[in-house]
Amino acid sequence: MSFLDFLRTHQSDLMQRSFEHVALCAVTLASSVLIAVPGGIVLTRLPRASSLVMAAASVIQTVPSLALLGLLMVLTGQIGYTPSIVALFLYSLLPILRNTYTGIEQTPKPVQQAALALGMTPWQVLWEVSFPLAMPVIVAGLRTAAILVIGIATLCAFIGAGGLGVFINRGLETVNPNLVMLGVVPVALMALAADGALAWLGRKLSPPQ
Repeated sequence: MSFLDFLRTHQSDLMQRSFEHVALCAVTLASSVLIAVPGGIVLTRLPRASSLVMAAASVIQTVPSLALLGLLMVLTGQIGYTPSIVALFLYSLLPILRNTYTGIEQTPKPVQQAALALGMTPWQVLWEVSFPLAMPVIVAGLRTAAILVIGIATLCAFIGAGGLGVFINRGLETVNPNLVMLGVVPVALMALAADGALAWLGRKLSPPQ
């Protein structure tokens, strides 16, 4: 059976697993943005704490994905969505946090000084000058996090979270390349689509030259 015939045969299952995968990634990325963007902004006002927080977030990136999922299963006493979302959140935290911090910090000093000279308060300079200028850098961090999460989310199927990793898992167990491709191809397309959409968003949010 060709892959296209195999795809048509499993079309309904593919739609269900794709929805599960998108939902898992969307919840994770939304949570990361809500925490990491304000966190990165706060860290620009806490230079001593910033290096410690960035180092802690960097250490998480060195932990193998399956090991982290297994550890979180033990810590939470659960399988499925809860440990998966926590693990994906931890992996996606660093790119958004670091890019937010870097984008705010790289606001040109003359621009900040000019804004202060016009009577703006430091917080007004942050929200009305630095933050808009940092948006393309923040979105670039979100692009990195999105691709990372979409890929690692396939491993969450091993602990019962569903998603497209289910096909990869089944394919490896049964030595069925069509099943593996049924998981790999949509994940790759999803990552490309997310990257393209966020790249477009980054360009739209870039300040005019």
